[in-house]
Amino acid sequence: MKKIVKMLTAALAVLTVFNSVPAAAAKEPAKHMLVPGGQPFGVKFFGDGVMVVELEPFYSEGSYVCPAGEGGLQVSDVIKKVNGIEVHSNEELQQATLGCGGSAVRFTVTRGGKELVKTVTPRKNATGVYLLGAWVRDSCAGIGTVTYYDPQEHCFAALGHGICDKDTSALMPLGSAEVVRTDIRSVTKSYPGKAGSLNGYFTDKTLGNLTQNTHCGVYGTTNDNNLQQGATVEMAENGELHVGKAQLYTTVEGDRCASYEVEITRICNLDASSNENFVIKVTDPKLIGTCGGIVQGMSGSPVLQDGKLAGAVTHVFLNSPCEGYGITAQNMVSNYQI
Repeated sequence: MKKIVKMLTAALAVLTVFNSVPAAAAKEPAKHMLVPGGQPFGVKFFGDGVMVVELEPFYSEGSYVCPAGEGGLQVSDVIKKVNGIEVHSNEELQQATLGCGGSAVRFTVTRGGKELVKTVTPRKNATGVYLLGAWVRDSCAGIGTVTYYDPQEHCFAALGHGICDKDTSALMPLGSAEVVRTDIRSVTKSYPGKAGSLNGYFTDKTLGNLTQNTHCGVYGTTNDNNLQQGATVEMAENGELHVGKAQLYTTVEGDRCASYEVEITRICNLDASSNENFVIKVTDPKLIGTCGGIVQGMSGSPVLQDGKLAGAVTHVFLNSPCEGYGITAQNMVSNYQI
């Protein structure tokens, strides 16, 4: 084989010239750059339809009845139409059923991604009012933390988990949601067995609007210059996360974001559909002294490791509030739907 190579080289001298030119270096994949957040925000969330959060029997004509349950409605169903007419609020649902006069009512609901039609006949309670026997919810409000702004997709991401109904834990369908700046005025500390919270008030400064509510976070648009024009850092790939020191960016007073020392103590399930990808432990004495560890409202607080955005806090461990779960930045970025 060596002789053959030498012969070819001698006979085709021109090729040796070309072969001596080094091959072009392979291009490295472009780095995904993000602006870390840490700012608190308030959200006014209005659902796309009305969610059934509880079925409750009531007394009617000598017995307890629950027309909604008898008609096939279930907890977490989202009522979209009544007799073919769209409903977007508790008031619209109430108006549609109060005038039924005891006649059967046709409900169009979504359940598990499917659209179903259920027929319910309201019954009179002891005072003569027609009822369904169901508690429903159309909106909610709360405080969370921005994780990042993505200059590439022109969107921001927050929470690291979805906005869910507090009674059913079901993901609430998004109708519309305004996001506003929030000032943190006090902290209710966490202690084993009970999660604390960030307490504040909504300002009149709009941060943006939500466009997506998913299990891996909420996403939206913003015109806020402070968020859009912040310094960018590289997004850490899932495989780059490791056990060791990291920094948590969050706000526990006013609207001033600060950095606190934490540790990533375990890498868990890195599946893209999970928001429990790693475990962090708060080690910063100041944050422990102020909050007792992780509190409600910190969801979405960015975690940086080795100068890269590693992910965000999503949950607190009730029996050990200095610890909690986090979602990776890569999973949040890949979950965003254009």
